[in-house]
Amino acid sequence: MKRILCLLLIFIVLNSCESIRVTSDFDENYGFDNLKTYAYSKSGIDQVEINDLDKKRILRSIDVEMYNKGFRKSSINPDFIINFFTKTNQKIDFYPSMNYRGPYIGGYYMNPYINNSFVYNEGVLFIDIIDKKNNQLAWQGIGKGYISTSDQKKKNEKIKKIVNKILLQFPPVKD
Repeated sequence: MKRILCLLLIFIVLNSCESIRVTSDFDENYGFDNLKTYAYSKSGIDQVEINDLDKKRILRSIDVEMYNKGFRKSSINPDFIINFFTKTNQKIDFYPSMNYRGPYIGGYYMNPYINNSFVYNEGVLFIDIIDKKNNQLAWQGIGKGYISTSDQKKKNEKIKKIVNKILLQFPPVKD
């Protein structure tokens, strides 16, 4: 029973780290229907404080998602500009620990009031769609999730999933 409870708690904690949460916001007056081509903000992306390999992973993932939506990359007079940036938040998850100290309950000495914690970094990816004509933000998508830095294959897949989930909300559907 104790092992099952501990495994269940560990599973819940690890799953909470694996989830990807996304939100988006946009200018309701912007004409998203007229967009066909895009380019990247080189100066904006150069300022992103992550390594060049991760920048390439994000750019490739954005290119795939935009292509699947029917948008084409163009260095000559694009309709909109894409920029992205990242942020890291340190998170702490607490979960109860069943140890062998405390009152005798059902054959075990337990103290459910002692908590263990799991500390991890949550990555946040912001993807901005900028109107080229007036250089103003038209749409922003934000994705939050845990990215493991130790396994390259898992890291690639996680970045693809985060970009995919963010860009599922672009272009926005007006009610």
